[in-house]
Amino acid sequence: MSVAITYEKFGGPDVLQFTDTHPPVPGPGQVRIQVRAASVNPMDVKLRNGDLAKVFPAEFPVTPGMDAAGVVDALGEGVDHLDIGDEVFGPTATGAYAEHAIMRVAAPKPAEVSFELAAALVTVGEAAWRALAHLDLAEGATLLVHGAAGNVGSLAVQLARGRGINVIGSALAEHLDQVKAHGAQAVTAGTDLVAQVRALAPRGVDGVLDAAGAGVLPESVELTGDPAKVVTLADPRARELGVRFTGMTPQDRMYDCLPQLAERMAAGELVLPIWRVLPLAQVGEAHLAIEERRAEGKIILIP
Repeated sequence: MSVAITYEKFGGPDVLQFTDTHPPVPGPGQVRIQVRAASVNPMDVKLRNGDLAKVFPAEFPVTPGMDAAGVVDALGEGVDHLDIGDEVFGPTATGAYAEHAIMRVAAPKPAEVSFELAAALVTVGEAAWRALAHLDLAEGATLLVHGAAGNVGSLAVQLARGRGINVIGSALAEHLDQVKAHGAQAVTAGTDLVAQVRALAPRGVDGVLDAAGAGVLPESVELTGDPAKVVTLADPRARELGVRFTGMTPQDRMYDCLPQLAERMAAGELVLPIWRVLPLAQVGEAHLAIEERRAEGKIILIP
């Protein structure tokens, strides 16, 4: 038998419960892992409380969790690029809050990257990489990142700076030093944003990545002069303004970037803070911290 966290109805953190289950069986092209670390994402909370039920209908019981890192312990038919005992990380097909999970995509984990960091990297790293790919900015271009102190935003800043892109990052006043530490110029979110940015980039910017969803798309379009130069990961008003909203369909994901992200993390080129590492039994506390916006970095669960 195996253990997983599940919920059988929408609700608060109290609907999360320990469940004895049979370990899932990998299908063709899949692998099963013994989970060593599972990442907690805001999406997990929104799925659990039913906020996204119209977009992602639930089939109860649900095992939450999108990202995991662990050790391969079973191979599906046709898998010849991995072996039993390999350390991998990636998105799961059966839920990450469990002792065992099926991997849809399993990227090799470098020895220099911990299981906790590898699990933390999956969703936020892929989102940052994907948004930059959609913007396709050249070296020397200027990028504005909203939410530049958050998990996705800070990785986007670091990746863009590594490509020779000039970055202006917006964040709350108390987080501006963090933005600057990653090599970006910083502006205060919510305070005369257009004027602040134009003071640093009088001709505007070449692209905008919105990782905050704080209602700044009109200002972003004004600063670029073209909605096609703006990408959001978080603002549902995007379509009204002609802005690309990326990440709502599996086909839009770019998980083939995971090995490159892990290599850069192993080389010390990417920093991703982990706020708490908690045992699986404290899953409710993890969800509550995200709901209350107390988490300053990633939260990791250990089975």
